[in-house]
Amino acid sequence: MAAETPPTQHRSSCSSSSCYLHRRLPLLHLALLHIIFFFFLCSSFPAVSRAQMPGFLSIDCGGGANYTDARGLRWTSDAALIATGTPISTLNTSTSTSTQEQEQETQYTTLRAFPSDGAKHCYALPVATRARYLLRATFLYAGFDGDDAFPEFDLYLGATRWSPIVVYDGARLVTREAVVLAQSASISVCLSNATTGRPFISTLELRPLNGSLYRTDAEARAFLALAARINFGAPSPDPVRYPDDPYDRIWESDMVRRANYLVDAAPGTVNVSTDKPVFVATSERPPEKVMQTAVVGTLGELTYRLNLNGFPGDGWAFSYFAEIEESVVPETRKFKLFIPGLPDVSKATVDVGENAPGKLRLYQPGYYNVSLPFVLSFAFRKTNDSSRGPILNAFEIYKYVAIEPGSPDALAMASLASRYSSFGDWANEGGDPCWPSPWSWVRCSSEPQLRVVSINLSGKNLTGSIPPELVALSFLAEIRLDDNMLTGPIPDLAASSNLSIIHFENNQLTGSVPSYLSSLPKLTELYLQNNKLSGYIPKALKSRGIVFSYAGNMDLKAGNQEKHHLIIIISALLGVSLLLAVSLCCYVLTRKANKKNSPPEDDLTKAPPPAHKLQKSDAPSCEIATETCHPFRLCDLEEATKNFENRIGSGGFGIVYYGKLPDGREIAVKVPTNDSYQGKKQFTNEVSLLSRIHHRNLVAFLGYCHEDGRNILVYEFMMNGTLKEHLHGRDKHISWIQRLEIAEDSAKGSSTCTADARRRSSTGTSRRATSCWTSRCGPRCRTLGCRSWSQRNHTRPPTSVARLATWIHSTTSLSS
Repeated sequence: MAAETPPTQHRSSCSSSSCYLHRRLPLLHLALLHIIFFFFLCSSFPAVSRAQMPGFLSIDCGGGANYTDARGLRWTSDAALIATGTPISTLNTSTSTSTQEQEQETQYTTLRAFPSDGAKHCYALPVATRARYLLRATFLYAGFDGDDAFPEFDLYLGATRWSPIVVYDGARLVTREAVVLAQSASISVCLSNATTGRPFISTLELRPLNGSLYRTDAEARAFLALAARINFGAPSPDPVRYPDDPYDRIWESDMVRRANYLVDAAPGTVNVSTDKPVFVATSERPPEKVMQTAVVGTLGELTYRLNLNGFPGDGWAFSYFAEIEESVVPETRKFKLFIPGLPDVSKATVDVGENAPGKLRLYQPGYYNVSLPFVLSFAFRKTNDSSRGPILNAFEIYKYVAIEPGSPDALAMASLASRYSSFGDWANEGGDPCWPSPWSWVRCSSEPQLRVVSINLSGKNLTGSIPPELVALSFLAEIRLDDNMLTGPIPDLAASSNLSIIHFENNQLTGSVPSYLSSLPKLTELYLQNNKLSGYIPKALKSRGIVFSYAGNMDLKAGNQEKHHLIIIISALLGVSLLLAVSLCCYVLTRKANKKNSPPEDDLTKAPPPAHKLQKSDAPSCEIATETCHPFRLCDLEEATKNFENRIGSGGFGIVYYGKLPDGREIAVKVPTNDSYQGKKQFTNEVSLLSRIHHRNLVAFLGYCHEDGRNILVYEFMMNGTLKEHLHGRDKHISWIQRLEIAEDSAKGSSTCTADARRRSSTGTSRRATSCWTSRCGPRCRTLGCRSWSQRNHTRPPTSVARLATWIHSTTSLSS
């Protein structure tokens, strides 16, 4: 017991640093274990941590849920992309997959099968217009239907036959790839024309290609269908694809063994590889992992034979070379390609060292357009000046597949179908409406080209207006849209001159029956009953002798529309005529009433209007205020006119003189001549009448003078002269607008005279010289040019002569 070391002594015997490490050792061990576990997780799940490339679309046909696979690819169920077909699981089928890759891939455990009814079944994949895509479809039969006959059907890209799908082995995966330039916002992949079994599909994959990858001059007219893409010198049968290839191309291993695939290899063919990085930044950018392996013909030759799917035909073929074989001394590697029947391909020499200096660099010779046979036998042979045999890392071969244009009606039909995409499976059949088989509700003609000739959408519960896309279908011969809930008018289908059968009955259409229907040369049936159409049926349509039904349109009339229009016109004319007749009668009655109320002519002459005594004169007085009708003294007028010196005009009645009153007012003094005899009674009447006429377009009457047997009238002086001077003078120009205003104002003045003297007869006239202009260039009519009846005719004036001097005829002439 004495030999034992007490615990306290043991603890005290260690140094401070050693005790500290001793206490921290368990914590260091724990941290180290966490680090090791973290790296273990990272190395175990490299794919999950890698994000999927943008734009990738992976569709698990027949799958029930979305998921992410071991590569980091996100897979989506096809349930939202297609409404036909049946999802089927292949997990319990008798046929199992043959490769380790397929056994680990969830997407190959389901498929979607379609009925072998002759119809086509299409997927519409969303794309960006004018973008280039790698499109892949896979088919793993796995004996899903238990049938002894393997399925055989066609795969279509739009209206273009992409490839036949023929199954020879239920456990073998059939793959079809294409490089496609998207021409629209979607790409249609269709299955059709099953000859045996049922059409089916396992996956659809869409991968965007960046930059100039696989760009060709013919890509708008043809797409590239993959025939072979091989990784030579591969260490295993597994293919190289994403994430090693960022574009998810599948590089098949040359170790895969099957009939007519890479047979007849030359003796001395060996595999070489490297772990060093290889520079691959060229046009097609093969993955580095593919370029790190190769085969070498040690005896100076590399030979192979394989069948090319889809050939013979024109193809796109490229080989990929990189010098990955180490050498102590400088060596050269030169060789040529030989293909039986194609002597031109052997003219070029492949010099890997010269074209990829520094080794470990990609060299990519090839042909953008070369004609290849179905059975391709090729050989690479070294040249005489080469120290090494040929090398081959990989190659790709595609076939050009000419794009079929399909039906010219495809765009219009796609727009029409999308309008009713939620109305049923019939609106989502996809692909070309006519090829390879028409949609279930469409009939097409094939000569001279594919055109839609019949549309049958009876009883589809359609709403809204009649689809406007029908107007663009110029080859339509039959339209059936009956038993729906369509509204609005019947569109203009005149461009469809082949229309023979139209069924629009049992809807809610409104508007009139279009007249163009009667001009359709081939129309035999027209059903419009039970709608809400209105108006008249075109006469020519009823006389065509076609099967025509229009009952049930309450507001649609079978009468003659032209006759109806004629009735309207006649009624309008009768109404106008009646209105004119009533107006004329009213005018005549008014004239008669005015004449009846007028005093007799004898009374007018015998009993003139009463007149007041003139101051300092013997003239009659006016019946109006003295400020508007002033009795002038003769001496005052002689002073104002400077003893009648300034003569400014003359007329049939007398001479007009210019004068200026002491208060500054300018006047025009009208003095009758000796031959213009006028008695006292007539002068009295004239003064009385002139004093009562006042209008803005009449010259103002200021007063009179009756002394020494002289009858003188005094008017306002118009400083701008007469209308005649302005119309015919050379100094001024009158526009048409001014002429119209002159005519209007002159007419107003004449009308005023007419209204005041409507009960009097007249022989006076209005001349251009008797229309004066104010300072604002406005016309005013005056009576200076009026002459009496008695003076013109030298006879005794009639009893109405007192009215003559003041009348201005209503038909005033203002011609220019």
